[in-house]
Amino acid sequence: MARVNPVPMGALVLGVAGLIPFLGFAALAVSGSDGGLSSIGLAPRTILSAYGAVIASFLGGIRWGAAAARNAGNGDYVVAIVPSLIAWAAMAAPAPWDLRILGVLVLAWGLIDQDLPRRGLVPLWLGRLRLVLSGVAGAALLIAA
Repeated sequence: MARVNPVPMGALVLGVAGLIPFLGFAALAVSGSDGGLSSIGLAPRTILSAYGAVIASFLGGIRWGAAAARNAGNGDYVVAIVPSLIAWAAMAAPAPWDLRILGVLVLAWGLIDQDLPRRGLVPLWLGRLRLVLSGVAGAALLIAA
């Protein structure tokens, strides 16, 4: 059985901090409050959609970086761009489909990327952390939809 190293504190803290916008803007969107954002022409749902798309693109970057660091096959580079393309399309989708697409994408990508630790491209702790972070972020997007 492979030894599981603990999650580095920086990755844990920054990963959890990255959930704050998901949870906060989802809560505002569900509550019907705009938290004063309308005074500057913004809405929690719009910010949540944009943040979800940015994070989805970041998730593809994890695979790209892992593939580059370990000389993985070309297939990993192709798969790595999929989240960015889907997120871009989701931004053009009408509500509630934008957040639904992003929510499913983030949840699914947490599962899809579980092959990275199995193949030794990333540490085991990253796969486990990703499941938790993707689960919370994806659920927040779907609830807000």
